[in-house]
Amino acid sequence: MVKIALYCILLTSFIYAKTGVYEKNCIPCHEDMAVKIDKFFYRYLLKYSSEVEVKNAMKSYLKNPKAENSILVDGLINRFGVKKKTTLNDEQLQEALDTYWDQYQVFDKLK
Repeated sequence: MVKIALYCILLTSFIYAKTGVYEKNCIPCHEDMAVKIDKFFYRYLLKYSSEVEVKNAMKSYLKNPKAENSILVDGLINRFGVKKKTTLNDEQLQEALDTYWDQYQVFDKLK
């Protein structure tokens, strides 16, 4: 009986675990903000248009965040400040950006 309970707990842990770089490193900071993470994506998409340009702009900002290269309006920068430089390596950052793009991109979802 104890083994069954232990297996159930482990299975539940695996099911609800945040598994990816994006889920572990991006969502926790953004989920409590007044401006949700999808809104950042749409701002980048409006400004940069293509997948490559959006990802390049985001990567550049995350590696070297400054108010002048932020997509946020001044009021939001004053309220939330400029993000701290990412601690992710290039591979992790690319994985996070790929996941972010896949989750919010609209091109394949429009019919």
